[in-house]
Amino acid sequence: MQIDILSIFPEMFEGPFSHSIIKRAQEKGLAQINIYDIRSYSTNKHKRVDDYPYGGGSGMVMMAEPIVAAIEDLKSKTNYEAIVFLTPDGELFNQKVANRFSSFQNILLLCGHYKGIDERIREKYITHEISVGDYVLSGGELAAMIITDALIRLIPGVLGDETSALSDSFQDGLLSPPVYTRPFEFKGMKVPDILLSGNEKNIAEWKFQKALERTKLRRPDLLEEN
Repeated sequence: MQIDILSIFPEMFEGPFSHSIIKRAQEKGLAQINIYDIRSYSTNKHKRVDDYPYGGGSGMVMMAEPIVAAIEDLKSKTNYEAIVFLTPDGELFNQKVANRFSSFQNILLLCGHYKGIDERIREKYITHEISVGDYVLSGGELAAMIITDALIRLIPGVLGDETSALSDSFQDGLLSPPVYTRPFEFKGMKVPDILLSGNEKNIAEWKFQKALERTKLRRPDLLEEN
């Protein structure tokens, strides 16, 4: 999978993409992440990428010219299945969306800033608009990091255990059940005996029931959706 990211703050990605699962995925050749600076496509001598909105109002708007120049340049080199604008008014990102996007080979993420981008970019170039939650961030960079992490961990071979991602919360519409590890007893609290029974069928049923209980308690909306 190739994920290209357009940002006016490319240096923000250096830390998060240089560690853990994302780093290993790139080292294995399973994922390629490229960060592009929108300012490098600006023809303004000060590399300006924003201007005042038509019609008045507070804040600034990201200009069409540098963003379109960047998108057209990258499209000339890569056939993208999705060109994604990260925006609070987009489709809510969840595990179902992550699963759908994980089948794409090439994705372009556009990080917005200020009051957003010129609407004409959204109308002509953007194929998907995604929000990571009902709140407003200072920019799309953090959202891009979240989406990139969620997608890369779904690539076969990235995680040590191929089935690990399939047992995560939300994959089956439920939250994950409780998990335990050594020691068996800690501060008077013991691991449920059934997890040491070796009976795979009973253990699976226990996990399902616990996942169902946790979902009913914490996220009943997930059960309503299903």
